[in-house]
Amino acid sequence: MFIKELSKISGVSGDESRVRNYIKEKLSAWGIEYYTDSIGNLYAPCKGSGSEGRETDLMLSAHMDEVGLLVASIEKSGHLRFYTVGGVDRQALVSKPVTIGSNEVKGVIGAKAVHLQKEEERKKELKTENLYIDIGAGSKEEAEKSVKVGDYAAFLVEPSGEELITGKAMDNRAGCAALLEILRRDLPYSFTAVFTVQEEVGCRGGTVASYRLNPRAALVVETTGSFDTPEVEEKEYSTCLGKGPALTLMDGSVITHPRVLERLISVAEELGVPYQFRRYTGSFTEAGVTSFSREGVLSGVVSTPCRYIHSSTSMLRRSDWEHLVELLGGFIRSVHEKGVAD
Repeated sequence: MFIKELSKISGVSGDESRVRNYIKEKLSAWGIEYYTDSIGNLYAPCKGSGSEGRETDLMLSAHMDEVGLLVASIEKSGHLRFYTVGGVDRQALVSKPVTIGSNEVKGVIGAKAVHLQKEEERKKELKTENLYIDIGAGSKEEAEKSVKVGDYAAFLVEPSGEELITGKAMDNRAGCAALLEILRRDLPYSFTAVFTVQEEVGCRGGTVASYRLNPRAALVVETTGSFDTPEVEEKEYSTCLGKGPALTLMDGSVITHPRVLERLISVAEELGVPYQFRRYTGSFTEAGVTSFSREGVLSGVVSTPCRYIHSSTSMLRRSDWEHLVELLGGFIRSVHEKGVAD
């Protein structure tokens, strides 16, 4: 199912090459042609077995990048100061292991020891400027032998589980895994799967991809927050684990096109696939930039619910992801039977 393999790979926004290379290897092994653009998006056109339509009529996209860190400076002591890349949950940073740069140097995010903190310090939320990455170096010169300013740092987590899967970067390696699974299937309608870059820092890859392809319709395959946890009131749950893929009504960037939403619902009900509606939380997706591309694109979002996204370790259910894949396949078949916009 590819999720755990993809989860292991470092791919912070702007540094997606290792994720892209993994996907290229899979596509090459399956005999699927692909190409890239100057920003780093990876395109996989798929000719439908029963379709004469263009591959660019329908776009399915999932972003390859994850939130993470970027080395900003190296202290005299050999510790690394950093910037956050994307909406990292800063409360979950302290003591987390990371891997840095192309040499995959191991480190740990540190802060002033709790034993040395004054009482008022313990009550304050730690800010990024109070944190550092410790790679065990004793000086700046020693650290510079292994890392450099501008290196990316990704969380270092071993994925685990079968039905309940945990690991880093589920947002949005689960979406990438779903596209890979769809590309392996014999589907009647042509489409282009796009693995995009830099979504977490402003949907930059999605902007370029949607302009380039100029599709008639697009589905953004995402991973979305599941807030069904004890400290959150039920009315504030955006999604819940185990209730199937989530269909977005609206978010901070898009209102799903009614015809796309209606089609997704009808396909799910015909297939007996459980689904839920993602409640509005104000966040954004690539569907926003896609829907506004050129003359406009009929756009929708289908997501795998996931707890603790944008932290070092996330959690999702395999059954939700599998149902998402079935829904995507059913949607493509319905486009073949009924057209893109009817």
